[in-house]
Amino acid sequence: MPPDRFDELVGDALDLVPEELAAAMDNVVVLVEPRHPEEPELLGLYEGVALTERTADYAGELPDRITVYRDAVLEMCADEDEVVDEVAITVVHEIAHHFGIPEDRLHELGWG
Repeated sequence: MPPDRFDELVGDALDLVPEELAAAMDNVVVLVEPRHPEEPELLGLYEGVALTERTADYAGELPDRITVYRDAVLEMCADEDEVVDEVAITVVHEIAHHFGIPEDRLHELGWG
């Protein structure tokens, strides 16, 4: 799958986020990278300060980062339909971390 098609799928997944949740996302950027340099099988990663952990002192910070790792996702999927599903799951999973939902709770909810 060409990189631009994968980027489009990430954009499509972001479009699936309900409007009220998308509006509540604050100071976060979504990126696509080939692989995580230290964990090459990682599908996605949230780096930042979750909304639930921000205090009144939170100001002037660089944006939080949600990264989707293209090559890892493509490697685990057999076809484009699986890629579409996995990208959506990965994007929702990482956005959930932005909202402060921990890994164990995401797994309980089936978003692991």
